[in-house]
Amino acid sequence: MNIEKFQESMYKLVVETSTKLPKDVRRAVKAAKEKENAGTSAAMSLATITNNIKMADDQVSPICQDTGLPTFKIKTPVGVNQLEIKEAIKNAIVIATKEGKLRPNSVDSLTGENSGDNLGAGLPVMKFDQWEKDYIDVRLILKGGGCENKNIQYSLPCELEGLGRAGRDLDGIRKCIMHSVYQAQGQGCSAGFIGVGIGGDRSSGYDLAKEQLFRSLDDVNPNEDLRAIEEYVLENANKLGIGTMGFGGEATLLGCKVGVMNRIPASFYVSVAYNCWAFRRLGVNVDPVSGEINEWMYQEGDLIDFAESEAEKETAAARANDVITLQAPISEEQIRQLKVGDVVQINGMMYTGRDAIHKYLSDHDSPVDLNGQVIYHCGPVMLKDKDGVWHVKAAGPTTSIREEPYQGDIMKKFGIRAVIGKGGMGPRTLEALKEHGGVYLNAIGGAAQYYADCIKGVEGVDLMQFGIPEAMWHLRVEGFTAVVTMDSHGNSLHADVDKSSLEKLAQFKDKVFN
Repeated sequence: MNIEKFQESMYKLVVETSTKLPKDVRRAVKAAKEKENAGTSAAMSLATITNNIKMADDQVSPICQDTGLPTFKIKTPVGVNQLEIKEAIKNAIVIATKEGKLRPNSVDSLTGENSGDNLGAGLPVMKFDQWEKDYIDVRLILKGGGCENKNIQYSLPCELEGLGRAGRDLDGIRKCIMHSVYQAQGQGCSAGFIGVGIGGDRSSGYDLAKEQLFRSLDDVNPNEDLRAIEEYVLENANKLGIGTMGFGGEATLLGCKVGVMNRIPASFYVSVAYNCWAFRRLGVNVDPVSGEINEWMYQEGDLIDFAESEAEKETAAARANDVITLQAPISEEQIRQLKVGDVVQINGMMYTGRDAIHKYLSDHDSPVDLNGQVIYHCGPVMLKDKDGVWHVKAAGPTTSIREEPYQGDIMKKFGIRAVIGKGGMGPRTLEALKEHGGVYLNAIGGAAQYYADCIKGVEGVDLMQFGIPEAMWHLRVEGFTAVVTMDSHGNSLHADVDKSSLEKLAQFKDKVFN
């Protein structure tokens, strides 16, 4: 095989997967957008999402800044050298990372050190199978941490909140899958997709669940029982009212695929792999001699390019009149005037801070004055030009709940007035917002190009020892839009949606699945 051509093909696969959603996913997003109620936060979110997809297309830049953990599934004819394939894929990953198509996401689990090139022990993940066909089938999924953290595994029989007992039967499986959607809420960047694996052991069950995400959204499950479960869950999960970003609304789940394998008598696992709306998976058919791509997968049908319509532009212009502008640093008085549901635009400085920064700030002084300032839960994709100037290539929010142990204390310690992230935070942070005079702003998860466009300059960076995603970036922004979902008066949209969706989930308790 021409290994240089194969490496080039793998590079193309990585770039396309990171920057362009496949056609079946675009159709699902378009259908969700058309069903959503106009003028709601969910509708605004879907408009931002489709705008972001278009920007990523045009700029050939990552759809979401969290380009995830690259997972390849590879089928090769007999006699193909898999060692050469592994090396070519690793080289393609390094080049794509260097060029800003992937964020450096490989971290040593013991030292916390970022390799900087997405390589490391066990990474990227490559799973090989041999088959009798005469071409190489390579499929790639880039599944970010926010949705990966909402994966869940059930051991039947079990008791489920809102649904009661789930037994070792089809009805118990139904209950587990419905519960998996409920527990994800908006933290996995809903509206999302799920792959479900029934049976196996703990590890093979999760592998089977993730494997379902490689299926086309348009396929039909040949197993009648599984097909019935898929259709039931897809219909009824959207009745939970969780909605896009967890704001409430009509679109909570965009796809459900279920697979099954045998198990041992003592164990019955239902494993669920949750994926965000930015469902980045593609595949290619590669010639085993030339190394060139013969065919792309998941590309049947017309391409939806999501160009903004005139009606959408008019709606956005009208809504802009209701937007509250905040200039950082922000006063407590300004914060106390905000309430859940307000849409704000921030101008001025904001500072990124993820897990490493929050742990650092809990034990040390801040390298910058954060009084009245904004912390952005974000791990951007950054590139430095030949003059040593940093540029933001992608900068959407990360899931905020990971910072719950630190957030309230850090806000009070440093005088921080606003926190931006996605998915909301818990009661400890909510109490601190009320006591201190702070607010939580929910940005649109996955909209990495939309928010990168709001960043007009990188004014500095601190704590680079934690790696690019975890460093504290000083960003100058204009028109950075987000929704108030937790205010200084003790109100939380996330808590409200969780409560209402649990009540709706309970309605499915006794609807026995046949």
